[in-house]
Order: sequence, then C-alpha cells, then structure tokens
Amino acid sequence: MTSPKAEISPLSRDGSVSTDNSGAVSGHLPFAFAQDQQVVLEGARVTLGPNATQLGLREVQRRVGSDPIEVIEADQIGFDKALADAYRDGAHSRAASGDDISFDLEEAAFARRQRDLLDEPGDAPVIQLVNQLLRRAVQSAASDLHIEPHEGGLRVRMRIDGVLQEVMNRPDVPVRRIVSRLKVMAGLDIAETRLPQDGRIPLSLGGRVIDTRVSSLPGHYGERIVLRILDRSTGLMPLGDLGLSDTQQTLLRRLAAFPNGVILATGPTGAGKTTTLYSLLQLADRDARNIVTVEDPIEYDLPGVSQSQINSEIGMTFAAGLRATLRQDPDVILVGEIRDTETAQTAAQAALTGHLVFSSLHANSSVGAIVRLRDLGLENFLIAATLRGVIAQRLLRKLCPDCRQAQPISREDKRLFDRHKISAPRETWHPGGCATCAGTGHAGRMGIFEITEVTESLRAAIDRGESEAAIKSLALAPSDTLTGQGLQAVAEGRVSLDEALRVVGDAT
Repeated sequence: MTSPKAEISPLSRDGSVSTDNSGAVSGHLPFAFAQDQQVVLEGARVTLGPNATQLGLREVQRRVGSDPIEVIEADQIGFDKALADAYRDGAHSRAASGDDISFDLEEAAFARRQRDLLDEPGDAPVIQLVNQLLRRAVQSAASDLHIEPHEGGLRVRMRIDGVLQEVMNRPDVPVRRIVSRLKVMAGLDIAETRLPQDGRIPLSLGGRVIDTRVSSLPGHYGERIVLRILDRSTGLMPLGDLGLSDTQQTLLRRLAAFPNGVILATGPTGAGKTTTLYSLLQLADRDARNIVTVEDPIEYDLPGVSQSQINSEIGMTFAAGLRATLRQDPDVILVGEIRDTETAQTAAQAALTGHLVFSSLHANSSVGAIVRLRDLGLENFLIAATLRGVIAQRLLRKLCPDCRQAQPISREDKRLFDRHKISAPRETWHPGGCATCAGTGHAGRMGIFEITEVTESLRAAIDRGESEAAIKSLALAPSDTLTGQGLQAVAEGRVSLDEALRVVGDAT
C-alpha cells in the first residue's frame, strides 16, 4: 500500500523522524543523511553509492511506498556527482546574496567543525552566509572570491570567466565576524589584523574536493580577504579540449616527445598554464618513464606520477624541490613555476643532463619568455641549448550562441584585420544578453595559443643575443601570434572583437 506523502516524515540529521512546519515531506532526504547512508532520492529516482546502507534503503522504501522507482547504482565518483547535483538548488542550498539571513544572534560558533558546504541547517547566521558565498562561488565556477570591507559595509565579488561580478553589497553585515570566520577556517591568526596572512581552506561540496587559498590584507576599513578557488573534481583535459588547432596539437606532441630540454607555458595568472602542462604530461608514457612534479599547490592528482608540494616556510622552495627530484632518477620533471634565478639555473642544468622539464613562467608572449630567462640571469648559449618550445596562452570569453548579434564590420575594424594579415569577415558578432547566459552575453571560455618551437635558426638567433622583435619575426607568422589567434576567433564568430582586444591587445 502506498503511504500518502503527507503522512511520511523525513529523517532529521541525527537519524530521528521529523516533519517540517507544514507536515509535508521535503523533496530530498536531509543532506547529511543522504551523504552518510549513500542514497540520493530525487522524485521517482534513487541513486545508490557503493556503500549504501540498509537504513538508507529502508527510508527510501518508506517514502516511496509501492510507487515505481528507478534505481541507479553508481561508483563513488558518480554518487558524489549525483549528490552535489541533487542538493545544488532549492532552499537547502540557497546561494543568493544572503538577504534571508539576519544577524541579531550572539554566536560562539567559530569553534564548530567545518562540514560539507551543503550541510548547513542550524548554523549561526554568519556561518550560513560564509557557506553560501563559498558554495555560490564553487557552483558558479568562480576562480576567485573577494571579500571587501568598505565605509558602507561589505561588498562581495566573484571572478567568473576572468571578469569580476558583484554578488553582494550590504551595510548591515558584521564585517569583522565574517572576516574572522574565514580566517579561522583558513587557520590564520584572528588576533593579528595589522599584517598580511596566507592560508588555505580544504572544503567539499557534495563530495567534490575544493581547495581554497586564502590571502588577507589589512585595509582602512578592515581586512580584505581574497580566496583563490580550485575545484579538484574538474579533472584533466585532453589536448583537443583545450582549444588547440590540429596543427598546434601535432606541434605539442612533438615537443612532449623530446628526450630532454625545457618546455615553458607562459601567460598571466589564471590563463590555464598548469592545465596545459598537465595535459602535456598525459602524453608521456607513465609506465616506462619516471615523472616527478614540484607544485604549489598540487592542483590535480595524476595517477602514476610522484607529486610534491612546495612549502617555502620550511625551505621547500621550487629550487630545493627541483634539486631533490634530480636525485630521484626522473625522466620528466614538472616544476610549477620558474620564479627566480636559482630555479631557472637548476631547470637548465636538469635539461642539460638528459631530463625533460616542463614549467610555467610569467611573460607576455612566447618570445618574451626568452627575454625573461635572460633577465633571470641565464646565458644566451644556455637558453639556446636547453629551450625546446614555449607556449603562450590566454582565455577568451565565448559569445553566448543563443543571443549573440551580428553587425557588418566597420572600416576601422577591417583595417585592424588587414594590419595583422588576417582575412576580415563580412560581419562581427557582439554579446546580447539572455536568460541562458544570465544577461552577460557570454558563456564559458576558450583558449588561444601562441606556440614557438626553437628551431635551428631560432637557436642561432638566441645564441647571438638577438632582440625580441628579431626573434619574433623568425619564429612566428602574424596569424600565429596571440593577437592573430584572437582575431581568427573573432572572424569565426566565437568571440567578440572587444573581448579579443581586451585580453590580447593590438600588438603587432
């Protein structure tokens, strides 16, 4: 016999039976119960994890009665994804601006244990707001979350697709308690408000592992907090999904097949350099070659790869970690970043002694990386002997396909294409704004790449100490530069011209 829904009471977080104010059953099992018992109930479908319990199954059976139901058995990864998807929306995981939260309660909740971001009923208002902001940032795929006290209260912004968007600006929030909550979560000293501090917050969202780096900076109206968010569950990407052309993929495979040398990825913070390097590591034979990485932080777990975390406070710098890996009989080494002369020298020496070294470097272009290596103190002959290739990359916001708008190309824009020797389109596309893209006119990002392979002629030019302009004329055709690649994406209707110029500029 089917039990009427009005008579079915959901389990509370401690496992007892409870009802809401109306006596009706909520659409989901309580999150903590679903997570612990490994059962996710959504309407007429239930997803079971590998460790689903009899208690969870009995509660599902009690709720659905004799109604037909679809049962899905999932592995742990599949269950975690189903759990996060089921509790992503609705009242249980509201991720708005926090207007429904009042702050008139006294709280002594800073010592409470940190739970999953989806498991928040009963928390004090400050903790609820912080959890909602973190959850919204993760679910919006934001790369950074900015907590900014000002004279009138607190402003919160998220960087989504490379652009900051305001999500909250309220005068009535307890700024110091919100900042203190974040500092406690990050393991920082809440009594020290005069000095910058750095920490990290390990989080989870429905089973997804989220790593958050936290930076505090004293300001006139209180400490400013910026969180860099890294979702480890996004996984690694094959070369074809990065936005590389077939020609560029072939070139990168050739570079990754070298037995020795240095291959660099350059670009600003957040341009996807590490993702590209990880994708290159996937091309290596992990069974036959010993691959060791030195990273800060370790962004993804790589099966078959030995990964080490940098800790500069105890002397584990990139240079020290790189020297240590050379005693581990490596074939391929990934160094998270070349920041100083010592690391650059050690990487070059590793390449000379028969190792293939991948690393990132802050430079504006692929050829600019050569000048940057010179600035770090490397001799021209050493750069020429060890450098095999450089990848410069940027991320452009793609136009929303549902609302993009076409306009005939202007004379000025056509001259821009002609100056860079790119075939000008008859029309260019511009962002509109619709419900699909939340009114932004953009949906997701795509990568553009400028790849320089160090050929014999280029190696000779580097050894002679040629200028950046001279090396660029030898290494790249106009269509192969970042600007050329951006204009080609504009001509194909994938991005707007304003977006391409915003990211890569108009350098010739």
